[in-house]
Amino acid sequence: MTALTEHADVVVVGGGPAGSTAAALIARRGHRVVLLERESFPRYQIGESLLPATVHGVCRLLGVEEELERAGFMVKHGGTFRWGKNPEPWTFHFASSARMSGPTSYAYQVERMKFDAILLRNAARSGVDVRELAEVVTVNPDGDRVGGVTYRDAEGRTRTIEARYVLDASGNTSGLHKNVGGQRVYSPYFRNIALFGYFEGGKRLPAPRSGNILSAAFSDGWFWYIPLSETLTSVGAVVRRESADLVRGDHREALNSLVAGCPLIADMLSDATMCTTAPYDRIRTRKDYSYCDTQFWRPGMALIGDAACFVDPVFSSGVHLATYSALLAARSVNSVLAGDIGEEDAFTEFESRYRREYKLFYEFLLSFYEMHQQEDSYFWNAKRVTGSDSSELEAFVELVGGVASEEPVLARSAAEIADRAMENADRLARAVGDDPAGSSTGSLLGTGSFDEVMGEGSRLQVQSLLGDAFADSPLFEGGLAGSRDGLSWVKA
Repeated sequence: MTALTEHADVVVVGGGPAGSTAAALIARRGHRVVLLERESFPRYQIGESLLPATVHGVCRLLGVEEELERAGFMVKHGGTFRWGKNPEPWTFHFASSARMSGPTSYAYQVERMKFDAILLRNAARSGVDVRELAEVVTVNPDGDRVGGVTYRDAEGRTRTIEARYVLDASGNTSGLHKNVGGQRVYSPYFRNIALFGYFEGGKRLPAPRSGNILSAAFSDGWFWYIPLSETLTSVGAVVRRESADLVRGDHREALNSLVAGCPLIADMLSDATMCTTAPYDRIRTRKDYSYCDTQFWRPGMALIGDAACFVDPVFSSGVHLATYSALLAARSVNSVLAGDIGEEDAFTEFESRYRREYKLFYEFLLSFYEMHQQEDSYFWNAKRVTGSDSSELEAFVELVGGVASEEPVLARSAAEIADRAMENADRLARAVGDDPAGSSTGSLLGTGSFDEVMGEGSRLQVQSLLGDAFADSPLFEGGLAGSRDGLSWVKA
């Protein structure tokens, strides 16, 4: 049967956060974008803890910030760790960073079924032709370039789309990334296995940390504990490859056994029961999930999100890397299609910035897995890895908050900061006031360095009103800068 053929400027493969973000930001420049998603939304996905850079940066650009707020997701002010030499849990707050001390000092814990559907619907509203139950069969060459894709639609018909660009956002299990060339290199240091499930009725940390992700190390690895609602909690054990026997056999029994081996998590789940309602009734596993491809693009095609790389989830960087790479790819496509920037320059900038962000998390994680250190040593290593001029604490918070990329567009506009600065200050003051004295978890609030950071944050907010806090500049010598609206590249 002859395949049906049509034409588009861009085909995006995959409707997760990377695909929906890139598609929407390209369509908003007036380009014809077709998004092909093999499943039907809403669908289950892991990766439920967001960073402020995604919520207040990319999601602001997408125009879904208010929709996220109305969705009622758990508010995350930072993270709490039982990690390293300190026998007591310690907490960091996003507000400890001058770059996030205004109205950007929080993120969300999200049910990905709901969050991803919001982004996909937004792509459709932005003019993207969204097609679900559409599975890509082949990526088609056009000489030395990629020239489109062939896919099967929901009715089983074979169809071909010729396009200037194909963006692969199909995730870590698809083989489409091979069409770019290069190899997928798995990390020799993070060959871990995750076993995870969902519980009803788990405990919450005291306010204002009740929405924080809790990460607790134990003898065989570490746990994540993510509050998704007042009652629903995502719980996962990450164990080293040499401890793989611990996750074999009945997965439900294995997870219960691992929980029993981590006193902090066992206490949090002492009154909880495993979920029995789909899709949260299954115990799932993931392994060998830390990798990076040696090549991110070729003429006519680029890899974004998990199609390009993924790193250990201890700092919840998955959705951040996905949406940030989508923003970078959208800038490159928009600039080339407009004739403003050459393809080589545009996509070299895309890959350089994407690799830099991945490398920051990867290199810091190498030191973070050194369990014999105090938290101050982790802060120092964050400053070393990022090369930040900020304090050690700020460098750590900026890295794990997703703003170490030095992308001005990942912060709010000056007008929005002016409107909400007082509101945020009141909210933070209430949160500090509600922090119970003598609680079981340590806090960085109320310290001299915290007060200094808050003062610097106020200064930066005032500076932003004058217009120079959000002026972009190249990250690399001879490189490109982001445009004022963030949707394309400009020559410095």
